[in-house]
Amino acid sequence: MTSGDVPGTLPESLLGHLLVPATEFLGVTEQAALASARWVGQGDRHGADGAAVDAMRREFGAMPITGEVVIGEGEKDEAPELYVGEVLGTGGMPCDIAVDPLEGTDLVARGDGGAIAVCVIGAPGGVMAAPDMYMQKLCVGATARGHVDIDATISDTLDTVARCYDRRVKDLSVLVLDRPRHEDLIEEIRSHGARIKLIPDGDITASMSAAVRGTGDHLYMGIGGSTEGVITAAALECLGGEIQAKMWPKNDAQRERLKAFGLGDTDRVLTARDLAPQPLYVLATGVTDGNLLKGVRYFSDGARTHSIVMDLCTRTVRFVDTIHMFSRTPLREIRL
Repeated sequence: MTSGDVPGTLPESLLGHLLVPATEFLGVTEQAALASARWVGQGDRHGADGAAVDAMRREFGAMPITGEVVIGEGEKDEAPELYVGEVLGTGGMPCDIAVDPLEGTDLVARGDGGAIAVCVIGAPGGVMAAPDMYMQKLCVGATARGHVDIDATISDTLDTVARCYDRRVKDLSVLVLDRPRHEDLIEEIRSHGARIKLIPDGDITASMSAAVRGTGDHLYMGIGGSTEGVITAAALECLGGEIQAKMWPKNDAQRERLKAFGLGDTDRVLTARDLAPQPLYVLATGVTDGNLLKGVRYFSDGARTHSIVMDLCTRTVRFVDTIHMFSRTPLREIRL
């Protein structure tokens, strides 16, 4: 489904199939978050990621879908589970699946905030199977949608976003990945007086935060992963935001790979319609506390998760606070 479709209508590829509701996929991200959160602060990024992958794959495997992974943990010979091309489910609704079982593996290993488990469900052919490499991105919320240009100068972009929010540039908060490749970008943003939040990881989370009012974040910019860019595009489409992106190959081998994907023109600006032309649902559950989602909180006989469920079919965005009871009889009352 694209932004021009009528709410409640289905892509032709799904006509005649029983549509699984968005909330039925919530267990996918919740269980991944619950599994990986056990590894918070343990210093083992691979253990945390493996736990999330196993839980997510188990949940998908029990669902009445025929889902093909188009963004996953790698190619078949690189990853035994959730690899690109893997088909999940017991049979039923055909769909594309894009996942990041644990965005922020290092965040979890260190015990830092901002880690999430996230998945995208799209119509068949509705999510780009992007090659895994760098991508330049500019992400804003609905307030600035249609007004920004990734090819504009940093100064012009900051001025434009500030006008959209009816505030001064020095009142903006810009999210940027803390990487050496962004040194010039960071200095230029600072020279114009905008505030910067340097994030160690998690540009999907950062982009969604910039698209939700009340987080205090206004735009995300910089160079990050292309697969994360596809998931971000689907999320921002659900949230009414905007992504503009350009592929950012590092060498000739990557440039040749882009040609095989029909993306040889690195000056081409990619939008949500290019990256995720028919997303249906985007779901994310917090693993550690962030601006948008709270992390998993364990108690003696259960745990609590905080999730967002974005549904383009019904045009709804739900924030879901779930109590998971591990014992048959709770040892204490449920707390608000």
